[in-house]
Amino acid sequence: MRHSAIILILAAILILTASSCAFTKDSASHDGIMPEGPAPREAALDKPTEAEEATAKAKPSREMEAHRSASQEDPLKDAEAAEEDAPAAAKPQARKSPVVSESSDPEAVLDEAEESAPDGQGLMDSALARYEASQQLWSEGNIEGAVEALDDSYDLILQVETDDSPELIQQKDDLRFMISKRILEVYASRYTAVSGNHEAIPLTMNEHVEAEIKRLTGPEKEFFLDSYRRSGKYRDMMVNALREAGAPEELSWLPLIESGFKVRALSRARALGLWQFIPSTGYKFGLSRDTWVDERLDPEKSTAAAIAYLEELHKIFGDWTTVLAAYNCGEGTVLRVIRKQSINYLDNFWDLYERLPRETARYVPRFLAVLHILKDPEKYDMDLDEPQQPMLADTVEVNKQMRLKDMAAKLGADEDDLVELNPSLRRQVTPDGPFVLRVPHGMGGEIESKLDEIPKWTPPKTEYVYHRVRRGESLSTIAARYGTSVSSIALANRLRSKHWIRAGQTLKIPVRGSARAYSKASLMPGGKYRVRKGDSLWLIARRFDTNTKTLKKMNGLDTTTLYVGQVLKIRQ
Repeated sequence: MRHSAIILILAAILILTASSCAFTKDSASHDGIMPEGPAPREAALDKPTEAEEATAKAKPSREMEAHRSASQEDPLKDAEAAEEDAPAAAKPQARKSPVVSESSDPEAVLDEAEESAPDGQGLMDSALARYEASQQLWSEGNIEGAVEALDDSYDLILQVETDDSPELIQQKDDLRFMISKRILEVYASRYTAVSGNHEAIPLTMNEHVEAEIKRLTGPEKEFFLDSYRRSGKYRDMMVNALREAGAPEELSWLPLIESGFKVRALSRARALGLWQFIPSTGYKFGLSRDTWVDERLDPEKSTAAAIAYLEELHKIFGDWTTVLAAYNCGEGTVLRVIRKQSINYLDNFWDLYERLPRETARYVPRFLAVLHILKDPEKYDMDLDEPQQPMLADTVEVNKQMRLKDMAAKLGADEDDLVELNPSLRRQVTPDGPFVLRVPHGMGGEIESKLDEIPKWTPPKTEYVYHRVRRGESLSTIAARYGTSVSSIALANRLRSKHWIRAGQTLKIPVRGSARAYSKASLMPGGKYRVRKGDSLWLIARRFDTNTKTLKKMNGLDTTTLYVGQVLKIRQ
């Protein structure tokens, strides 16, 4: 295939960049392809003369727009009608238009196209004839023949010298767009002619797939078996969603290599959930994220988003193996690799394999290895246990903020079950607004009747204490001392690195509950405080919500100098 790759790239770029050129509709049977601007030429594809004005019905926009019309039984019908309606004197005598054919055989149409004159307009006629023939070849199931005809058509328009002719420039752009769109449709149809067919993802076996099979049946065998057991909780739901979308059901095994079917799996790239969405891609496909809820963790919503993403990628690339590579590293990465290659390379994923990032290059063989193992586990000495069963649940819409712990106590349910059924709740607390809560099957009516009895939860206000860093301390030891996290301290102090602090540095420490409560817990009986290493009068005053002047007066101090072990009065 000489040009199908570059045409496919053009089609992908057209879809991704949403070209600003609008195309007007000239026929009720097709989405218009002619751009806005000056009215399209009304003559036939031959150079217009007075004698040829009568062939206006065969104008290029109509010939071009005739492709894929649902009502068009013969791809050459409009051109034939135009030729029949034109007066005999008006028909070109020097050559016969390639779009006019009495034969329904696409090969005969191509033979006639060979007779076209090699001038610019003649080449455009021949290119259009090959484009029309590709439609018939495609409808007959001859995919390779259709792609070959489109290659020939594109080859011809590349030879057209426009000589700054606005008409030829317009025709060339129109046909280039049409070929790009058609090649994308043909490639997409290669593996989706039968929706959900298990053969849609070809089970290739090569040295790369064999290497991944050895890993999954060797050092990673336990990971595979554990992931397979967990898959039972979600696969039925995923298979039904994929079947409804007409996508290959094998894609339901993708979470095995993405997350091991762990719903809270988090990657180094901050991708989260069964389908490993990063936040930006999640937002693009409708997965919201806020303080209380992250829908990337919701199995059903993330599955719907993953299917939408995979279908979008399939429209761009056309074969599922390349789609899987793009799902792993992003369509932009794959397209950049494609753009750097020569014309003939893009027949399948394995032409891309060596040029993709290492992790992505392994991703597709790893997925195919999973399919091979599941197809014949005995061959690979894999004893697959019975998968876990999904937990049945009822759904109830709630509108107030409640802790799952309080719900479990009121319902007499297991708190762990509520947590497992509602993985999208980041803090095991429902948001202050509408939320569809999942509860164990049979408890839906009970929780509805007891909603008013479950106390509303109010998040504690974040308060802070101050700490002066001592020699030998780290953020982890400080966080442990105050019952908080390293990330919280780093965020509160806008630290660029979590691994570097200096002795004498003062840090603002977020504490759970009340800072005043924390301060009281640090006092000795009688409201006294024993000075520790790293303390200063200013830090102590801040910690106990007072000031240095008051402390000096209460303790009869002339200076702010303190020593370790000194006892200060803090409260009267």
